[in-house]
Amino acid sequence: MNFLRGVMGGQSAGPQHTEAETIQKLCDRVASSTLLDDRRNAVRALKSLSKKYRLEVGSQAMEHLTRVLQTDRSDSEIIGYALDTLYNIISNDEEEVEENSTRQSEDLGSQFTEIFIKQQENVTLLLSLLEEFDFHVRWPGVKLLTALLKHLGPQVQQIILVSPMGVSRLMDLLADSREVIRNDALTRSNGAIQKIVAFENAFERLLDIITEEGNSDGGIVVEDCLILLQNLLKNNNSNQNFFKEGSYIQRMKPWFEVGDENSGWSAQKVTNLHLMLQLVRVLVSPTNPPGATSSCQKAMFQCGLLQQLCTILMATGVPADILTETINTVSEVIRGCQVNQDYFASVNAPSNPPRPAIVVLLMSMVNERQPFVLRCAVLYCFQCFLYKNQKGQGEIVSTLLPSTIDATGNSVSAGQLLCGGLFSTDSLSNWCAAVALAHALQENSTQKEQLLRVQLATSIGNPPVSLLQQCTNILSQGSKIQTRVGLLMLLCTWLSNCPIAVTHFLHNSANVPFLTGQIAENLGEEEQLVQGLCALLLGISIYFNDNSLESYMKEKLKQLIEKRIGKENFIEKLGFISKHELYSRASQKPQPNFPSPECMIFDHEFTKLVKELEGVITKAIYKSSEEDKKEEEVKKTLEQHDNIVTHYKNMIREQDLQLEELKQQISTLKCQNEQLQTAVTQQASQIQQHKDQYNLLKVQLGKDSPHHGSSNGGAQVNGIPPEEIGRLREEIEELKSNQEFLRSQLAEKDSLIENLKSSQTSRDTNEATASARDSEQIAELKQELATLKSQLNSKSVEITKLQTEKQELLQKIEAFSQSVPVPGESETVVAAKATDVEGRLSALLQETKELKNEIKALSEERTAIKEQLDSSNSTIVILQNEKNQLEVNITDSKKEQDDLLVLLADQDQKILSLKHKLKELGHPDEEEDELESIDQDDEDDEDEVDNNQGDN
Repeated sequence: MNFLRGVMGGQSAGPQHTEAETIQKLCDRVASSTLLDDRRNAVRALKSLSKKYRLEVGSQAMEHLTRVLQTDRSDSEIIGYALDTLYNIISNDEEEVEENSTRQSEDLGSQFTEIFIKQQENVTLLLSLLEEFDFHVRWPGVKLLTALLKHLGPQVQQIILVSPMGVSRLMDLLADSREVIRNDALTRSNGAIQKIVAFENAFERLLDIITEEGNSDGGIVVEDCLILLQNLLKNNNSNQNFFKEGSYIQRMKPWFEVGDENSGWSAQKVTNLHLMLQLVRVLVSPTNPPGATSSCQKAMFQCGLLQQLCTILMATGVPADILTETINTVSEVIRGCQVNQDYFASVNAPSNPPRPAIVVLLMSMVNERQPFVLRCAVLYCFQCFLYKNQKGQGEIVSTLLPSTIDATGNSVSAGQLLCGGLFSTDSLSNWCAAVALAHALQENSTQKEQLLRVQLATSIGNPPVSLLQQCTNILSQGSKIQTRVGLLMLLCTWLSNCPIAVTHFLHNSANVPFLTGQIAENLGEEEQLVQGLCALLLGISIYFNDNSLESYMKEKLKQLIEKRIGKENFIEKLGFISKHELYSRASQKPQPNFPSPECMIFDHEFTKLVKELEGVITKAIYKSSEEDKKEEEVKKTLEQHDNIVTHYKNMIREQDLQLEELKQQISTLKCQNEQLQTAVTQQASQIQQHKDQYNLLKVQLGKDSPHHGSSNGGAQVNGIPPEEIGRLREEIEELKSNQEFLRSQLAEKDSLIENLKSSQTSRDTNEATASARDSEQIAELKQELATLKSQLNSKSVEITKLQTEKQELLQKIEAFSQSVPVPGESETVVAAKATDVEGRLSALLQETKELKNEIKALSEERTAIKEQLDSSNSTIVILQNEKNQLEVNITDSKKEQDDLLVLLADQDQKILSLKHKLKELGHPDEEEDELESIDQDDEDDEDEVDNNQGDN
């Protein structure tokens, strides 16, 4: 009846009211029944109703169900029913309703989740139930916890974080062999839980599971573990460092041992390997801290992981998406790491003849038939290879220079491939080649200047043109926008921070009119980006202009912009670049990730250049000539200061190297000194021991001599014939004579050394005395010469004065004689005066002549002394050479003396051995006395030798 009433359009409250009453009765039974079977049946009935009547069951039964979880833990069946019921109330997975109903059910699930976690004890209770190994308890518990996390993940994660042993209980789930139990929802966002999970030995357990399941050949379990590892490591520097320090990177190498077979690439294997490659990229992502990325890159090279990735890169039969992801992974493993970049440059493809991997990859990049994503990956790999790699940049540019191009044409170089892509008919190849070549010039002024030497043969019969000129020619021909954008980005990168390249660019008189014409025109939106890049290129030509071309100096270019374009219009066109919709996307990540070839417009590194130059170019346009001059002066001052600082840095570096070398020498000499001192001590102790033994033998020999004397009356001594004794005595006499001869030679050498030393000392003294005497004599002669010159000058003045007086007197006499005659007395007086003056004058002339002769004599004497001084200096040099030769002779003499001492020691040893033999033979008493006297003489001689050595 209720069903018919509903079909006929009557009120539907009847059945709802009946089910609500049923749910209420079941809840009462769960709360009040004393028998476990009754409560279990009631919870089972609520479970069957919970999917269809979520609201009623949730609003009435949630409190009773949580109480069942607390009180009936001993019965796994009722616990499983209760967990399933709660899951049906909170989860939206089973709803099959329209969109509006879906939104209402999601809100309902969130509301019930909020009610459930309002009391944190409920989540703690759920975590404790996960310890139960029974599948009917653990599996519903995992599902319920997953549903709670989907609705209110952060809040649930926070409760788990503060719950005692909460994370540890979740970690126990990883050890469960049942696949459906493993879940990764907990670790997707909460960094604190990620850290706790990591330190709960999660990495070890997950890697063990991956190994047990067969690495990349494993199933869905490997995929779940890899996703969980990504969640633990992504954007979590602490866990990444823990992963590296725990040597877990080394355990990743077997993942990529896939072999070269063309078969066996199942869909699951492709998925697993894709996730493995992404996990490697998580560790070396450019967004990570540079220090962490660098350490992971080095670890991957040291354990052979990079080598294994390069093997996959050059293998055949690898699926396209795996190959693309492998290229991206290798790119980030080598990015900015010199060791890895050098290794990648040495990798060769397995072809005949072998070709570098870089060349093979560039062939794919400039081939328009290759997939777009693969070409983007190759470009990214090339960019990462050149990132902060000036050595690699030089190698790429050198393949374009005339001296390194293979004239036979047997092999294709990287530079030739880039030029081919730069001038091909495919606009995407043009853009990729231009960006790749720009990365070869990034922050490397040396290679920018080297690239100016590149000459291209455009056609047969025409002279070659420079690469710079060819780029501007193609730019002016009005090609596709993508091609022009790529060439403009290359030119901007090339000319920035390189005044020589700017001068070459401005030297072509057609370039500046072309740029001003492009900027001044009013074109559509598609051409605005090209106008902005032209404005940037012209601004770079102004800012980095060294004013070496008179017709294109900074001030003239500014005037040209103001007349033909207008400063405000120029700045507006310049701003089109950063306002473009694709500019912000390219500036976010280094990897060129574009949805389609048409969106491939900007390069990541170029966006950095625009951000750096846009402001300074704007300031440069508005600056006056005086401000430019001041700025240039400041730049020159800074350059000079930098040069001085660099000079001093180099000096300090050299001094540090010298200091290190000296320290090493000092340490070496100290070690040698210690070794020699040890050897001397040992030798002294050995000598003392030998002396003690010798004295002891002498004493013993003196005691035994009376007994020997009584037994020497026969024809033989102790059975030894007299001939043998005579021979031994003759040998002793011969050794004595040799010893005397050596001692005489030693004495001669000592006297020679003393004579050489005394002669050297006397010569040094004589040289010093002679040089001092010569210097004093020269000083006295100089002083005397100066005195004579001053006297000569004074006499010359006096002579000039007297000559003047004589002339005046003669004039007066002539005038007086022509006038009235005077008495004879006055004439006599005048004549007397004249005679007196003439006499004085002649005396002065005579004295002057004598002084000149004396000066001449002194000059000759000075010349002679100078010659004598020169000869003395030559004598000093000769004496110095002789001194050096004497020192060499002294050294040789000392060596000979040491050899003689060694010979004397050998002689003493032989004499000592002969004494022992004579003692054994029982020689007579007078011979013993003679030997004792000889020994005494030997000791005295040794003391004399020791004294002489000490003196020397």
